Amino acid sequence: MGISDSIPVNFSLPTSSSILNTDTVIAITVFITLLCLCIVIGHLVEENRWANESITALLLGLVAGLVVLLISKGKSSQILTFSEELFFIYLLPPIIFNAGFQVKKKQFFKNFSIILMFGIFGTIISFCLISLGVGLIFDRIGVTSLAIKDYLALGAILSATDSVCTLQVLNQDDTPFLYSAVFGEGVVNDATSIVLFNSVQSLDFSNIDGLTALKLLGTFLYLFFTSTALGLAVGLLSAYVIKTLYFGRHSTDREVAMMLLLAYLSYMVAELLNLSGILTVFFCGIVMSHYTWHNVTDSSRVTTKHGFATISFIAETFIFLYVGMDALDIDKWAASKASPLTSIAVSSTLFGLVLVGRAAFVYPLANIFNCFTKKDTDKIIFKQQFIMWWAGLMRGAVTIALSYNQFSGDSSEKALMITSTMIVVLFSTVVFGSVTKPLIEAVLLRNAKPMVSDATDSPSLEDLRLLFLENGDDPSDEGGSNRTVRKKSSLRLLIANPTSTAHYFWRKFDDRFMRPVFGGRGFVPFVPGSPTGAAEETS
Repeated sequence: MGISDSIPVNFSLPTSSSILNTDTVIAITVFITLLCLCIVIGHLVEENRWANESITALLLGLVAGLVVLLISKGKSSQILTFSEELFFIYLLPPIIFNAGFQVKKKQFFKNFSIILMFGIFGTIISFCLISLGVGLIFDRIGVTSLAIKDYLALGAILSATDSVCTLQVLNQDDTPFLYSAVFGEGVVNDATSIVLFNSVQSLDFSNIDGLTALKLLGTFLYLFFTSTALGLAVGLLSAYVIKTLYFGRHSTDREVAMMLLLAYLSYMVAELLNLSGILTVFFCGIVMSHYTWHNVTDSSRVTTKHGFATISFIAETFIFLYVGMDALDIDKWAASKASPLTSIAVSSTLFGLVLVGRAAFVYPLANIFNCFTKKDTDKIIFKQQFIMWWAGLMRGAVTIALSYNQFSGDSSEKALMITSTMIVVLFSTVVFGSVTKPLIEAVLLRNAKPMVSDATDSPSLEDLRLLFLENGDDPSDEGGSNRTVRKKSSLRLLIANPTSTAHYFWRKFDDRFMRPVFGGRGFVPFVPGSPTGAAEETS
């Protein structure tokens, strides 16, 4: 978002010798005021299950846009101009990084197979159905000037779920499975949608053959694994540097700044290398929370935990505030030259395809997952499938940013695509965002027991059982015969209990090889002059 060149507000302001442009000062002042109002209103509706801060910011943006529109006498509602580059560079990285930094890692990786299935294969299924549906239906409602490239771009644009709003409507403590699955899918989904969108832009439609699909698949796999590896590498680099140099002995500001800058650097390097910055900064946040965060001082831990969350909160609120205000941009609506009936038909078609596209992969993939799951407690029941379908229907700023990128131009039908996409985003965020919390309470029984945080080093009962099996003991022997069973191989354990076995052996590898090098939980830095340092110097 950039400051607009002129703001059509007829205020009589005194002249000033300041080097700042008056219009710039007015725009920033208005948005800071609106952000403060969002915080106050969000606090007041905190206990209301039908409202959240995303919807509050969206509606407040609509009201602010309407006020500016009235003051300017219908000329414009814009205070800021939308720039998808600034959105992806400044606003999205702190949101995704904080999500990775705060996520409960054990729950996230426990559902990693579901996240990958929905985030990759589900997005591809949705992309194909939406692109096909748009191509078949638009001609019948009078939208005829779009090319195949535009249809495919719409499929990628509308396949991107709103992971930002997911953070608002799902609770990590009340519904840990749904939070980790839907939000994790949203992060992978956003990355997949952007990769598909970029692939469509680079595709030569004059020379399409049978290898095109394989090229797209190969490109995606390359981007996914290299982006993830880059995020892991930068996260480990930050842990090693802070553990080795220990900035906190002189200044806690340096270690906080190092964490913040390296996280942002990971995103920018990924974008520079044409990788997925979303995946990179997300996994960088996970690694930093596992290693780097434990290597800093206690005061820096408090600062980073709340500081990153605050920056993410402001960015989220700013995005929804602007989306609401931008919806009343009179120039875009005038450029579309579409009748209200045509606009409603196009928007309804797009939203209907979003509903069908998501249902087409949530239910089949969930049931396929259930077929390969032995324990009934690990299966995804129908009620959970319904919530996963419902909560993933929200579309947000990523959808709008990609829409601007694809359909910026003088064509009236391209302007119609932008306004229709805006309607889909507004409707899905307000309706589905407000109903999701009450729907979860009505459909699912929340677990009243407090969730065990993954911040503990105590092994789970499943890990202890695996330890006995690996050593050849039988933990189920209650007869006192002290009999032993044949020691199971790691491969057999992995096949029998894949999630628990992988977690158990990862802990062994982490404790033996990773933590001695990169620090992490239990790391005690050597500080000359401190009680720990004096004891080590004496010894």
